[in-house]
Amino acid sequence: MGSNSVGMPINEAIPEPQKIGAFFDIDNTIMRGASIYHLARGLFARKILSATDLANFAIAQGKFLTYGSENLSDMARITENALSFVTGRTVEEVIGLSEEIYDEIMADKVWPGTVQLAHTHRAAGHQVWLVSAAPIELANIIATRLGLSGAIATVSEVENGVYTGRLKNPPMHGEQKAIAVAKLASEHGLDLVHSFAYSDSSNDIPLLESVGNPTAINPDSSLRSHAIENGWPVHDFRRQRLVKRYGVPAGATAIALVGAGAGIAIAATRRSRA
Repeated sequence: MGSNSVGMPINEAIPEPQKIGAFFDIDNTIMRGASIYHLARGLFARKILSATDLANFAIAQGKFLTYGSENLSDMARITENALSFVTGRTVEEVIGLSEEIYDEIMADKVWPGTVQLAHTHRAAGHQVWLVSAAPIELANIIATRLGLSGAIATVSEVENGVYTGRLKNPPMHGEQKAIAVAKLASEHGLDLVHSFAYSDSSNDIPLLESVGNPTAINPDSSLRSHAIENGWPVHDFRRQRLVKRYGVPAGATAIALVGAGAGIAIAATRRSRA
């Protein structure tokens, strides 16, 4: 009896669709660039952040994106510094601002090819979750706007409805993503052997290896090499034209996506069983 990337038997029956998950990173996977930086740009346009704040934020975010999972204590400090702009603000205010800025700035930065993959999973009856180092409030907005099941992301500490400027949990990065997905799978009864994961970064290899069907999307050089070595599918949508709005497909569009995407899903499942 063989086993797949999660070390479990591969000759078992495929579970019901609702027991299969598809987990998508956000930055450079679902969306071009860093979602939290786009949020900062919107706050700068509203004069909530100064030019210096924005520059410092960009530097901190750049450092954050290069850290590996072994540096969570340093990453927590960097993330708290980057999210300092929410300190003292209410959750309601930040959610409202994030919704406005998503519609104004982020909506035209989604990768149509990745979103189509996500919608294909939804049309097939799978649970589709975003898994991101972005703030949970922003990740939830993106998931809602794209018609997905929900999000797992970095959680900031809140007291009496106001942000303290500290993190409640470790940043959702590296190994933390795999841990969070395993917890969510246990809570929702998802079968990770037959589930899917998509990311652009080698930092997310623990997440990708936690499911039976990993796929590299717009991969960095390290992830591309790892994917090729392990026979994972690789999709690069960076040359495609970005579309401003990419809503939930309906009617004939949804049916078309099921037909177009079924081959992708089945092929990936077969690869995991090879």
